[in-house]
Amino acid sequence: MKLPNIRREATWLIPGLSIKRWVIISIVGVFLLVFGLTLALGLQPVSFVIDILKAMAVHVPNHISGPIMVVAGAILAYFGAKKVSGTVFNAMELEGSEASILEAIYRRSKLLNGPRIVAIGGGTGLSTLLRGIKNYTSNVVAVVTVGDDGGSSGRLREEQGIIPPGDIRNCIAALANEEKLITELFQYRFKTGTGLEGHSFGNLFLTAMCRITGDMMSAIKESSKVLNIRGRVLPSTLDNMKLVAEMDSGEIVEGESNIPNAKGKIKRLMSNPEHPTPLPEVIKAIEQAELIILGPGSLYTSVIPNLLLREISASIAKSKAPKVYVANVMTQPGETDGFSVGDHIQSIIDHAGFDSVISAVIVNSSLPQELVDRYHMAGYEPVVIDTERCNAMGIEVVTKPLVDAPTDNLSTQVIRHNPKQLARGIVDWFKAYQRRKGKQPQTHAPLLNAELLAPEPVSSQR
Repeated sequence: MKLPNIRREATWLIPGLSIKRWVIISIVGVFLLVFGLTLALGLQPVSFVIDILKAMAVHVPNHISGPIMVVAGAILAYFGAKKVSGTVFNAMELEGSEASILEAIYRRSKLLNGPRIVAIGGGTGLSTLLRGIKNYTSNVVAVVTVGDDGGSSGRLREEQGIIPPGDIRNCIAALANEEKLITELFQYRFKTGTGLEGHSFGNLFLTAMCRITGDMMSAIKESSKVLNIRGRVLPSTLDNMKLVAEMDSGEIVEGESNIPNAKGKIKRLMSNPEHPTPLPEVIKAIEQAELIILGPGSLYTSVIPNLLLREISASIAKSKAPKVYVANVMTQPGETDGFSVGDHIQSIIDHAGFDSVISAVIVNSSLPQELVDRYHMAGYEPVVIDTERCNAMGIEVVTKPLVDAPTDNLSTQVIRHNPKQLARGIVDWFKAYQRRKGKQPQTHAPLLNAELLAPEPVSSQR
């Protein structure tokens, strides 16, 4: 996010920096302070302005008006200086020491006034999106599925009786200010040690915070403060939700980690309990959202589980905000074999129970054939873009280059969404949508708490 191309001195006049008003208040405070001292000491003002002000206050004795001016001036000067220093400190903390003060304040202002976005999903897909979208707004709420029962998260879920922390950990790390260091720390996985082997540091950190604070919501909130994240991370529910899949063969498969291994076509996804209670903060965030994003991520184990909570699906459908689904680039063996973009969308609509949960889909436009061939050998295929079918469903199809650019060594490259390209594609579409609808961007109070100012490889050990 760069400063506008105007004279550097004039950039301080850009609206919304939240600093000019406090400078003015400080100046007024200093003036009142000096004027009050003049009256209190009985000195004869020498300037025309002071003469006028003194004439206005002639009916109030100096020994009364002077101290009043002194106190008022001192309060305003202190208050203004405190706000200025707070704005500068928060901006530098948010943007880092490498940015100039003006650039940091400008970026912070733009982020705090960015659109209210709710991103719904789980797994590495949601955290990838957040890494990019946090550069456009601090008003982002990540709604995370809690159906994971495999790897480190599954073990902690069973042993500690908490909701699985893996996807929550990924999202907190993605929204952290010092993303690279925090990601490396949170994603660090112990390779040895009795009881420690296979666990990630971030999962253990959240578990410990849960025990210290008393519940997972408090643990997430306090962890977010410590890591100074941009936005909020919310589990879709605090219930002990487990996924159950009914296959075309009639077989019932229980557990998120077992569903992809069933080697069949999923007919219907369910949850146990049947009607989990959504987090009230999630419903409120959806109601206030200006843009709702579904995905990217595994269709049946990351995106749809959130929509099994009927109140969440109903709130999305009721919302007047545009709803964008980020289609997966490749099919996923055991979940979406042979699925087109339209198949993904139809499954989401069927499970949500509402046609209006998606208004547009953003899909990747191209892939290197050599990379596609290598993935084909492992059972993956590019998701077919069936534009006519999607349009017939009333859904706009947006195609953009969304994946990492080809490297010199395609034999080792993986196919994944590029965070910056994905976020830019969504934001560009959203701005175009607002122009078409004749809506003007709004400035508003941020959704995040006032104190809160290299993608992980796919692994089964979440």
